[in-house]
Amino acid sequence: MKQHILIAGGGIGGMISALYLKKAGHDVTLVEKNERLGGRLAFVREKGYKVDEGPTIVLLPDMLKGILHEVGIDESSLDLVELDPLYTIQYQDGTSYTKYSDARRQLDEIRRVFPKEDQGFQRFMEEMTDRFQEGQQAFLEKSFHEKRTFFTKANMKILMKLKAYRTVQSALKKYFSDERLRDAYALQTLYVGGNPYEASAIYSLVSYSEHAHGIYYLKGGYASLVDILEGQLINMGVHVRKNEEVTQLMFEGKRAVKAKVNDEHVAADAFVINGDYPAALKQFGLDEQDRRKYVPSSGCVMVYLGLNKMYHEAPVHQFFMGEHFDQHMKEVFQTKTIPQDPSFYTFNPSIIDPSLAPEGCSVLYMLVPVPSGDHINWEEETDFVENMVERLEKRGFPRLRESIVWKKVRTPNDSLREGLFEGGSFGLAPNLFQSGVFRPQVKVSETDNLYAAGASTHPGGGVPIVMQSAKLMASVLLKDLNDRKEVKVSG
Repeated sequence: MKQHILIAGGGIGGMISALYLKKAGHDVTLVEKNERLGGRLAFVREKGYKVDEGPTIVLLPDMLKGILHEVGIDESSLDLVELDPLYTIQYQDGTSYTKYSDARRQLDEIRRVFPKEDQGFQRFMEEMTDRFQEGQQAFLEKSFHEKRTFFTKANMKILMKLKAYRTVQSALKKYFSDERLRDAYALQTLYVGGNPYEASAIYSLVSYSEHAHGIYYLKGGYASLVDILEGQLINMGVHVRKNEEVTQLMFEGKRAVKAKVNDEHVAADAFVINGDYPAALKQFGLDEQDRRKYVPSSGCVMVYLGLNKMYHEAPVHQFFMGEHFDQHMKEVFQTKTIPQDPSFYTFNPSIIDPSLAPEGCSVLYMLVPVPSGDHINWEEETDFVENMVERLEKRGFPRLRESIVWKKVRTPNDSLREGLFEGGSFGLAPNLFQSGVFRPQVKVSETDNLYAAGASTHPGGGVPIVMQSAKLMASVLLKDLNDRKEVKVSG
């Protein structure tokens, strides 16, 4: 029997949820308060230039392509370019270390830059191969809305094998003696806004995955995925309502029955929240049922530049490390102060994608991890941005400032205005007690027919993982609908 499902939020999680549920034969309404879909997957556009506003690094390509295939999007729709080298890390002492997909080249590079660390790297890759497979099957591919399904002997054994009780940085000491190399394999927790000195060693699998599964670039920019998904929503007949907002959910007991969309009351059989989970709970008056004190991910200062030249010699992705990475992380996550000597990331896609800028020109993107929260007025911290652009020029992009055609800046203040939890850029922080069963699940507790998908729900942040969240949610929701149907029939 066809049911009506209403989804509040048109981010990647909401769009993938809609496609799975529509494919199952249900009526689906997707409500998005903004004029465009895609959430954090968006472009910054200016004067004929465009650059990704948010995510830039395409990880887990098989998961990404597999989910798209399941919702009817052919792989040929995506122009994915494999990057090898993956990226380069520039250290303050002048050392430069490049990562590769090719194992032989990687060993040669480690022997060149970090003599005597090659055996540790080989051990790291060998041990992580088994752990990744087991971890993916046990945790990424399962929902834990029924908590007992997490606390099994098999799962506890896998968690011990994954060293979940240790931090990323401490776990890496088993493999690498050089602090710089440990930093190179720990910084990936920042992809999802986590502190490598606090995040569970489970997240060491991200740096393994880069070598094992590769890093890709989506031609046209990662945000071009939004148009592909929106086209499929239209093709499948999902009812998309933009510039409209779900402002209230109405319940009868534990069952949601209607949503207030602008001034209209819309009935549905099930409801899905696609938004930053803690903020959504508060908006819909459900925060009293979930009183946990959530911890936000890190914030970011992003600087977007349109340039009148190209930097052909600079890789697509680079990380520039400060002198004391641990001090930077302390400032971001503990003292919550403006970093004095921050590490930062750069994205230089025009060298492989001329569609992003006028001929002979380029775009450049810089990301600096900073504290989340509302205690810093970033609009007043213009010196910080100018100092970072100056550092960027000195460390990797000579004569940069004279080449700038336009500049835009995004800070945690913008994230706060957009409803992201405490201005964090990546949803909830990926610490141990906000991972797995401890993270908000795809079915909202104490409700019969309210579900959630997104970066703050299990299994976590990052575009393919958010898509996996939507897949898990759809599976649970469809099973619940089927169970309810069977109860009605038997009754």
